[in-house]
Amino acid sequence: MQENTQDGTPGSWFRVTIPCGIQYDRTWLMNSIQSHCSVPFTPVDFHFMHNGARFFVQEASTASALMDVSYKICDEESRKVCIPVFVSPSAAPYSVRDKLKPEEMEQLKLTLSKRFDVSQQALDLRRLRVDPDLLGHDIDIILNRRNCMAATLQIIKKNFPELLSLNLSSNKLYQLDGLSDIIQMAPTVKILNLSKNELKSAWELSKMQGLKLEELWLQGNPLCGTFPDRSTYVRAIRECFPKLLRLDGQELPSPVTVDVDTPCVLKPCKGSYFGCDELKSLVLQFLQQYYLIHDCGDRQGLVGAYHEQACFSLTIPFHPEDPAPSSLCKYFKDSRNMKKLTDPHLRVQLLKHTNRVIVHTLCVLPKTQHDFISFVVDTWSQTETMLCFSVSGVFKEVEGSSQDCVRAFTRTFIATPASYSSLCIVNDELFVRDASPSETQSVFSIPVPTPTSSSMHTLSQEQQDIMQASSTPPEVNL
Repeated sequence: MQENTQDGTPGSWFRVTIPCGIQYDRTWLMNSIQSHCSVPFTPVDFHFMHNGARFFVQEASTASALMDVSYKICDEESRKVCIPVFVSPSAAPYSVRDKLKPEEMEQLKLTLSKRFDVSQQALDLRRLRVDPDLLGHDIDIILNRRNCMAATLQIIKKNFPELLSLNLSSNKLYQLDGLSDIIQMAPTVKILNLSKNELKSAWELSKMQGLKLEELWLQGNPLCGTFPDRSTYVRAIRECFPKLLRLDGQELPSPVTVDVDTPCVLKPCKGSYFGCDELKSLVLQFLQQYYLIHDCGDRQGLVGAYHEQACFSLTIPFHPEDPAPSSLCKYFKDSRNMKKLTDPHLRVQLLKHTNRVIVHTLCVLPKTQHDFISFVVDTWSQTETMLCFSVSGVFKEVEGSSQDCVRAFTRTFIATPASYSSLCIVNDELFVRDASPSETQSVFSIPVPTPTSSSMHTLSQEQQDIMQASSTPPEVNL
């Protein structure tokens, strides 16, 4: 699919926005939208803004077809999240309104040609704005402007199709929205120099994810001072460019790669981890009694499970600006997401303090039935005075408009020892989402009653332990 960032054909313009689009590979995202769209279209001025992806199209018929794509594309990896696509009327995009004149494009091409080293397939665009040839023709090329970057990349694509090295140092770049087009316009680039610019966050680099860089220069940017040490710095940059071999002139350890052409079978995950049998027994019995009370209909009995000054928070994957209805709306008013909340008062209000306030919050949540067999438990920290563990699994709602809806959850507990070999919760974090189709199909597929010898041999030892805990009279005092 070809993109045209210089198309100025008259017509109505529409802005297409994909919330959280930056987390997806650009090529995969655009190809997926095109394959689900009933009419072919040419995306203009594709760029990332904040966490979203955005581009423009012309004509109402195209906009209408793109509206129908919303929530029809599933997340590339998990296949669990349907991706929204929002379309709204817009003025002509900036790169179209302010595109360079033909004579300016011709002079820019001549200037770039003088800076191109054909033997190295390298283009040196340092301090491009003050190039004498451009200043002599009163042409102001500021690469922070999308029209200028778009024109530069268009010339590169047409005249230097085998470009290997691009030097953009000392251009006062503070954002890379326009440079995100390099993935399509100059995909052969292996060496990129962005040193001595004004980039403040490594997040800007994620706009170029998909570019198979082997060498990158960033020294002289404010972002380099935002990391506590070099290893953290290298790790953050390699998240964007996994095949990177050199950073700021220094060799990096060879990246770990997987030969995707060689078929292999991944070993199943080990599931729950407890550390020792005593801890395993303590945690399983605690969870068994906690969720028996939680699912019995009256959660007031959980007051004794929490410390008097305990904290609780709930989060769901729901954006308050998303106009689409959510099946998780019953959880929304108590959802506390620090990335989304800007009201400091609300941040404090949604962090529930004291055991009675916590239990009151739990009581107003939908009534549930948890599937013990789905539980995966991870005990990840233990001291003499503290135990940290998490449990993931599925449950279904048992009443109301969402009856029989299946949810997946992850719950993280921080607890201290209590009397009678029990635990006292001091911190409780709950994350709830819609279950995937596979999770929904498997939920409650194995009955919870006391296991028999005929059923036990088909279950893993871990599942047998959890089933045994769920059917053994509780000995833990909450």
